[in-house]
Amino acid sequence: MNRITTGVIVSLLIMAAALAWTTDHYHGNAVKYKSQRDTATHKLTLANATITDMTKRQRDVAALDAKYTKELADAQTENADLQRRLASGGRVRVKGRCTVPASTTTASP
Repeated sequence: MNRITTGVIVSLLIMAAALAWTTDHYHGNAVKYKSQRDTATHKLTLANATITDMTKRQRDVAALDAKYTKELADAQTENADLQRRLASGGRVRVKGRCTVPASTTTASP
């Protein structure tokens, strides 16, 4: 009976060691994969934030472009109208202001 008990105990110890090694192995893999997942999630979050920022900037630039394109088209239309008026012999009144200094000095001879 002593031999059988010793054999069973040794077998149980070997099985416990194998189970501990297997558990440690899979735990290590789980920790490694969790770290990889966290890194990938962080990179994905940064990429999404960058995309969101770029999309916002693109919308802002498109709005500015539309505004300045409209202003340019309006100015070109006004210039074309003035050119047609002048070409047909019409008069064009130009509004302007010239500033004159309060006191004028003349150069001495």
